[in-house]
Amino acid sequence: MPQSLRQNLLTTLQALPSARRYLVALSGGLDSTVLLHLMAALRDGLGREISALHIDHGISVHSADWSAQCRAFCARLGVPFEHRRVEVKRQGEHGLEAAARHVRYEAFGKALGEGEMLLTAHHRDDQAETLLLQLLRGGGVHGLAAMPPWRHFCRGMLARPLLGQPREVLRLYAEAEGLAWIEDPSNFDTGLERNWLRHTLLPQLAGRRAGTREVLARSAGHFAESAALLDDLALQDLAHAEREQATLSVEALRRLSPERCRNLLRFAIRQCGLPLPDHRHLHRILDEVLSAATDGMPLVAWPGAEVRRYRDRLFLLPPLPPLPESTLELHWNGEEAISLPAGLGILRARRVEGEGCTLQRLQGGACTIRWRRGGERLQPAGRAGHHELKKLYQEAGLPPWERNRRPLICLDGNVVQVPGLWSASNCAATAEETGIVFDWQPFPVEKGRQNNDNCRVLGDDGFGH
Repeated sequence: MPQSLRQNLLTTLQALPSARRYLVALSGGLDSTVLLHLMAALRDGLGREISALHIDHGISVHSADWSAQCRAFCARLGVPFEHRRVEVKRQGEHGLEAAARHVRYEAFGKALGEGEMLLTAHHRDDQAETLLLQLLRGGGVHGLAAMPPWRHFCRGMLARPLLGQPREVLRLYAEAEGLAWIEDPSNFDTGLERNWLRHTLLPQLAGRRAGTREVLARSAGHFAESAALLDDLALQDLAHAEREQATLSVEALRRLSPERCRNLLRFAIRQCGLPLPDHRHLHRILDEVLSAATDGMPLVAWPGAEVRRYRDRLFLLPPLPPLPESTLELHWNGEEAISLPAGLGILRARRVEGEGCTLQRLQGGACTIRWRRGGERLQPAGRAGHHELKKLYQEAGLPPWERNRRPLICLDGNVVQVPGLWSASNCAATAEETGIVFDWQPFPVEKGRQNNDNCRVLGDDGFGH
């Protein structure tokens, strides 16, 4: 038994992309204890550094003892041990489990280096439970695909090399090797949905039909294939519908069938690193946003994301920061980067020969950063006459919600540059002069729990050990 499980794990790891280091997520429970023990036994053959990371949620009164037990286990194996204490706050309707999962994966992402691989101990029974959870929650094909064997994750990868193994095999291995593990009492609280599935529903199903867990895990694989095909179709549709980054052509979306349109929207939203809408919000996008008049500016929002429309473009956005105070004004003292207040983004200044506003002029006057108050005028370099900023924004197709959030660079009270758009002709750098170009990065998306290949929470991994 031990040798065959080690060989299966080695074969699985060798089939995955190469990693600079393996970081094992160690809770101290049966599954992760077995995984770390297996990895320690294989380390010479893998030729990679192996370390363990324990996340202390601080929820249980036993958490300090569990951390100490994990540290001692790693010491016996000669595996470097990392410990992170996190603070778990209940997040709205999602409850304590989801909040703990969120901060756990956030900590994993911060610990994972470039090209490294995080290993979690999810197994075939976890896969079956996840499929059932998604069914009960009305999940779509991607949700029913449950947990993938590996995915890109933050700066590296996340893999589940035991996903093909049943829980009982791991238990037999632990007993054969004389391993001790932590039993978290919360894992037996059937008031929690996953525990109810594990201890009540699945045993009843397995008693009725042999091989239930294996069949459910296999079904998750079929859904994964279907999800991949839907993504391929979405990529084809995206080639015709994508206008600019994070925007889609309304006209192109309207030409698609409702089913393909919804599929493309889900795909594009995931690509933007935003949480997916439920079916109600998705139907509202089709009914209220795509069908709105050209001059309308409809909005559909859900926690962590919103969809807006301007002209023919559909914008997929994180929630916008509040509008800045009209009196807000910052002084620029030559900094290369300024974090703007109230979540308004980051402003970066770079020196470019013959572009932007002349460095000499900016350094010689009172250079400030402020926001639109109304009535601003500008003569862009290369154009005759002064123009209302409002009209320039309309000509450039700048969406209305961005206009009052985009910072303005002013010199002695006059607008001399709109980052990313124009510099004033009376301040523009000539070919022989050093200029300053301001770049604005607006509304950064927090990448902690998104549905794309960036730093995301992958699947529903349960809460215990």
